[in-house]
Amino acid sequence: MYAIQPGDFETTVMENTRLDSPRLLPEIRLHLAMEDLPIWRMGEDELYEMGWTTPFWAFAWAGGQALSRYLLENPEAVRGKRVLDFGAGSGMVAIAAVKAGAWDVTAADIDPLAAEVMRMNAEANDVYFDITTEDLVGQESQWDVVLVGDVCYDKEIADTVIPWIHDMAKNGTDILVGDPGRFYLPKLGLRQIAKYHAPTTSIMEDSDLRNAQVWVVDPSTAP
Repeated sequence: MYAIQPGDFETTVMENTRLDSPRLLPEIRLHLAMEDLPIWRMGEDELYEMGWTTPFWAFAWAGGQALSRYLLENPEAVRGKRVLDFGAGSGMVAIAAVKAGAWDVTAADIDPLAAEVMRMNAEANDVYFDITTEDLVGQESQWDVVLVGDVCYDKEIADTVIPWIHDMAKNGTDILVGDPGRFYLPKLGLRQIAKYHAPTTSIMEDSDLRNAQVWVVDPSTAP
């Protein structure tokens, strides 16, 4: 397998994405996969040969779009606060948090290529936030607000992340979750605060248009 070296990241991303704005977020530009670019139709074997796992960072996921839109329309949710964008992927939600006036923003994703793409996307939007590839699950909260977009696509991940964010909520951290109602999103302990029509792509979702919700974790009803 060809392993992408750190110096190759930017070139690889530039060759396989295009700067564009998610349809729900005209204020934000991201390096995204497009239908006329090779990454759009690559299978797992082809991605493996390139040294890639599934490039979740190359798509504007519905939950992340909804969460970002919510922050831009309700900046008081993060203004002046320490914020974590967990499972950040492209860094879309982190960018929205900075634009909404967050005081200190960290974007976390364990994929090192996602980390490089986040740096490129931050530069494209003329914003700055900290980036980490550390696995933060289980750590005590260092943040006032934790933003969680589109993590409930997988049972194992949801079963790991959901108890952690419930614990942080019980200890006083505000948790906002963006999700289009995936099967593994538990409703217990969540209260819906916004809903958006979030255009996305059927190659990564089961529909081109998802009704994505923004939820707040309510510690009084969390398990």
